[in-house]
Amino acid sequence: MSSASTLATSSLMLVVIMFAACPASAFEIEKRPDIAPACTASGVLYTLTTLYFGLARPAGPIREKQWKAFVREEVTSRFPQGFTVWEARGQWQSPNGHISRERSKVLLLVHSETTPVRDSIASLIASYKRRFQQESVLWETAAVCAAF
Repeated sequence: MSSASTLATSSLMLVVIMFAACPASAFEIEKRPDIAPACTASGVLYTLTTLYFGLARPAGPIREKQWKAFVREEVTSRFPQGFTVWEARGQWQSPNGHISRERSKVLLLVHSETTPVRDSIASLIASYKRRFQQESVLWETAAVCAAF
């Protein structure tokens, strides 16, 4: 087995393990103070949420102007305290085995772990899926220690 094949198999196993460990419903997070990061005297415990927005769709790619309008109208209104966005290239496999590659935008949020914030994230995802005919938006969340 080649090193590339071994790496691909290991990566796939890691993704399967990660998703198997995910809670059944979105944003159902178990409180685990025993695994929360230790914050320094100047740090505060926050939640880091990263969202991955694919830019391909049946009607053609989402253009930069459309993305900027979405950020202005949907993201900024929900997270005026701030966020970070960068471009990425992603790949995924459909149930029939076809590998698709597409441009993506990644949105990073550092926020308090509250029900209103979780609701804002869920409504942002729903808005993107509806607006741009997307099947899904990948998201991940983790406890972090941060200072501003």
